[in-house]
Order: sequence, then structure tokens, then C-alpha cells
Amino acid sequence: MEPLKEKEKAEPVEAARPQAGEVRKTEGGERKPDGEQQKPQAEVEEPEVAAAPAEAAEPAPAPQDADRGAGRRRLKAALWPPRLSRGQLVVALLLFSLGLALAIQVRSTNDHHSQLRGARQEDLVRILDELDGRQQRLQQEKAELEQSLAKLENSSNQAKEAQEQTRKKVTELGVLAGTVKATGPGIVLTVDDPQGQVKADMLLDTLQELRAAGAEAIQINDVRVVVNTYFTDLSGGGVQIDGKKVSQPYRFTVVGNPQDLTPALNIPGGVVRTLESHQARATISQQQKVVVDALVDLKTPQYAKPAPK
Repeated sequence: MEPLKEKEKAEPVEAARPQAGEVRKTEGGERKPDGEQQKPQAEVEEPEVAAAPAEAAEPAPAPQDADRGAGRRRLKAALWPPRLSRGQLVVALLLFSLGLALAIQVRSTNDHHSQLRGARQEDLVRILDELDGRQQRLQQEKAELEQSLAKLENSSNQAKEAQEQTRKKVTELGVLAGTVKATGPGIVLTVDDPQGQVKADMLLDTLQELRAAGAEAIQINDVRVVVNTYFTDLSGGGVQIDGKKVSQPYRFTVVGNPQDLTPALNIPGGVVRTLESHQARATISQQQKVVVDALVDLKTPQYAKPAPK
């Protein structure tokens, strides 16, 4: 009976062993048949040796390194060989000329200083005297130039003043001659003549009264009154001034002092009273600004010439 028990105990041990042809798990994770013999160590490590050259190969360059290399090549191509524009070449030549001139100036100054250091006392005194004389001459020339400038400025100012006076005189003469417009305070005298009793002599008397009272510019309707203005009675009635027919009402536009013109027309026996005696009505309107805009054509005198002074 005891041998039978030992046999039963031995059977589980044998069952735990792998049978022939049974697959078992190795350290590498593969299952191999139990009966297969283990390969030599050299055969197992052979794939690793074959893969070693692939691992030792140089890795591919990164994109950033490639971009940096391309940037360096472009920078080198842009800088060398150097490309100079026409403006850069001109600036370079100017800078070179300036540097050369400075170098020559410094060298000449150094040579002059070296000559002065080696000169005798008598030579130095002579040079100093020459410099003093030259300075005096320059000061004298400066004073003369300043005097000439002052004279030119005075002449220019006098010329401007004379030109301004001439322009002002031309304007005044133009107002008197009737070649320019005139404006200022004055009066407007309107003469209504429904009966047709106003004659040329009455209009002339009115004009003379206005001139005597200080009128500076006068216009009757659309005719400018000047020094050679004349009045004519028409045979069919009406008045003609400087060859132009003027119909009533007669409108006098006068530039002058209203406080002087109005009383001169209203004096007893004056213009207003005379016109009223001929069934005409005179109306005076004082204004701060009237405009005399009728102009005359300036005619060259045929016989009169300027007299010598």
C-alpha cells in the first residue's frame, strides 16, 4: 500500500511538468514548444547587430536648422558681392573728398604751426604787425560796407515812400479826372421837373454850388462830372450833359461833407429856392456812404503839353 501512495504523490509532479510539444512562454514574450531546443546566443542577438547601422545613421536636420541655413545663404548673397547705387556712390565720393580736404587742412595747419615754432622773435613781431594791419583794414571795410548798406536801405525806404506817394497822388487825380470810382459820405440830390422848366443853366448853377461847398466827386444820373463837363439845352426839351441826353428826375450823387453840402443848397436864394420857383421839387438825402461809379474815358490833349519847371 505504501508504494501506491508514493506513486500517487509523484503523478502530480509529473503533471506539472510541460509535456513534449507543449508551448511555454519565454522571457521575450513568445511561446515556444517545450521540446524545441534553445537557439544559441549569437542567433538570438543577430537582428540587433543588423539594426545597429540604422541607429548609428545621422538624424535628418530639423526644419528650423534648414531655415537658418537658407537665411544665412540669402544674407551672404545679398551682402556679397556689394551692390552700390548711384546715390550711394555719390555720397561715398563726397565723404572721401571731405575727409581729404580735412586732412589737407590739418596738415597745412600743423606745418604753419611748426614754422611759427621755428621762427625768430623778429619774424613773430613782423607777422603780428601784419595781422594787426590786416584786421584794421578789414574793420575799415566793414564800416564802409555798413554805411553803404544804410544808404541803400534809406534809398529803398525813400523809393518806397515816393512810390506810395505817387500811387496816392494818382488815385486822387483819378478821382478828380473821373477815371476811378469814388466812395464816401455825401448826399443825394433829386430834382423832379414835371413841368419841364429846369434848364441847363439851372443844373450848372447847382453843380457850381456843390463844388463851392466842397464836393469832391459828382455824378448826374449816369454821367460823371469832371473839369470839362458842359451842359446843353435840347431843342425838343430836356438837357444834354457832355453830349449825352439826361432825362428827369435829375439825380446828383455827391461825395463830400453832408453838413457842408446841405446848408449850401438850402440858403435863401440858393439852388433849392430857385428850383422851387420854377415848379421843380428838390429833395436832399444825407448818407454815410455814397458811391460814384460812373467813369469817363481819358483823352489825350491835342494842344496842351506839360510846361517845364
